[in-house]
This record gives sequence, structure tokens and C-alpha cells, in this order.
Amino acid sequence: MDAIISNLGLLINATLIATPPLLYAALGSCFSERSGVVNIGIEGMMTIGAFIGAVVAYYSGNGWLAFLCGGLAGAVFGLIHAIACVSFQADQTISGTAINFLAPGLAVFICKAMFDGSSDSPAIDTASKLPKLFNGVFPVGSFWNNVLNTYAAAYLAFVAAFIVWFVFYKTRFGMRLRACGEHPRACETLGINVFRVRYICVILSGFLAGLGGSYVTLATVSQFRPAIIVGQGFIAIAAVIFGKFSPQGAMLACLLFGLCNGLKTIASSSNVVSPNLISMIPYVVTIITLILFVGHARVPAANGKPFAKAK
Repeated sequence: MDAIISNLGLLINATLIATPPLLYAALGSCFSERSGVVNIGIEGMMTIGAFIGAVVAYYSGNGWLAFLCGGLAGAVFGLIHAIACVSFQADQTISGTAINFLAPGLAVFICKAMFDGSSDSPAIDTASKLPKLFNGVFPVGSFWNNVLNTYAAAYLAFVAAFIVWFVFYKTRFGMRLRACGEHPRACETLGINVFRVRYICVILSGFLAGLGGSYVTLATVSQFRPAIIVGQGFIAIAAVIFGKFSPQGAMLACLLFGLCNGLKTIASSSNVVSPNLISMIPYVVTIITLILFVGHARVPAANGKPFAKAK
């Protein structure tokens, strides 16, 4: 019985570790998609955030500063995406795909230039990582220590989900961003600056995706590697679709995918199933989820459609 309770605590902890990067990225995707701009560049924005976060932590020793800088790096690529898609009405899918090539390529290039040709950054020491919120509060090995002793930024992700929900449904800006994703022409006639709203939302999507990427290097892996994000950006987008483009729905979907990652972590410690099969769990669940629920999600009416100001 004690072993079952202990494993349950470890599973919950693994879920709390795996969910935040997906949740940060999914919340960012919600901003972009609901404002009318498709952003499949989330993966690339997470990767550049992961790299900058690792580098800043390595040199500064400050995990929170590195976390913020990772978000700002993602915001820069969000700005690039906004310029291409909002100002120049470029194809949003192609622009996002370009970012998914450009951001990781730039990260690896700079990494090799900085670290003697290595595509991996040096390991970050424990003091330079994000702090754990309840570190030392509960006895080591206890159920509550296994459950709650995770990184403070993990809890911050759930706070962010509530804040995004509040912004979406309880503020004037939220009403405007949702309207811009549905009827941008009508918004323009009412004096709403559609370009400004979409710029803000796409940059925010990059910032949150960058936070998700930096969380990976500052909490779970402790260094940057070229394949460190391994599809988490696309899983976050799937979570947004599964969650019907709402922050609360995206959070629940991310918890589901985080649980799958947690199961993968727990199952990988046994030799009963091949590790290669175990690593497929989150992606298989993503595919099944999209097959079952993508038709039930109502996409914002103007999502993916370029908007030009009336002359």
C-alpha cells in the first residue's frame, strides 16, 4: 500500500513537472488564435526560449532572470511572426513553419559559436535553476514531498491560466481580442485597432511560449540540446484545439498530456515495456485526441485569414 501511495505521489509530481511548459505555450497559442492569427511557430519559439534561458542561467546564476529572458526571446520571434502576418498579410502557416526552422537553427548556431562547436550548452548547476516552492518543507520521500515539491514556476503556470481566463472574459481587451478573431471588419468600423490587438496577442503568444521553453531547460533538463522541445509546441497547439480555444479548456488538455508524460516517466523505470514504446505515449494520445475532438472545436471565424485595413 505504501508503495502504491508513493508511486501515486511521484506520478502527480511528474505530471506537475511535465504540464507547465505545455500550459505556458498553450496559453500563448490561445492569445494568437483567438485574435485571428494562426501561430504554428510555437515550437520554434519554445526552442529559442529554452536556449536563451539555459545560457542566461549559466552565466548569471539567476533562474528567474533566465526564465524571463527566455520569454523575451520568444516574444522577439512573436514580433517577427506578427510583422509577417499582420503587417504584410503573409501566409500564416508558412510564416510559422519558417520560424520553426529559423529559431532552432539560430539557437544551435549561436550555441556552437559560444561553446566551442558544441550544439549542447553546459549543464546548469542546481543553484542557477528555478527554485522549488516547498523544498525542505516536507520529509524527503513522503507523499506530500513527492506531490508538492516541484518548481515554483510550475504553480505560476496555473496562476497564469487563471489570469488569461480573466483577461479573456472579464476585461475590455479580452472582449476586443475575441471580437478581432471573429469579425475584424466590424471591429474596425467600431474604432478598434485590429492591427494593434493582433500584434499584442502574437507577441504575447511568443513570450508565453518562450517561458515554456525556458522552463524545460531551467527545471527538467538543466541544459540546452537541439531536440530538447521534441514536439511539445505542437502538443500545446493540439491542447488548444482540444480545449476549444479557451484557456480553461487548454489547461485541462495540458494536464491530460502532462499526465501522459508522467506515466511515461514512471513506466520508463521498469523493464517490462520497451523505452521506445513508452516514449510514444504522449504523441499517440495527441493523435487520438485530435482524431476524436478536432471536429468538435469551433475555430474563430477569422482565424488564419489576413486582414487589410479598409481604404
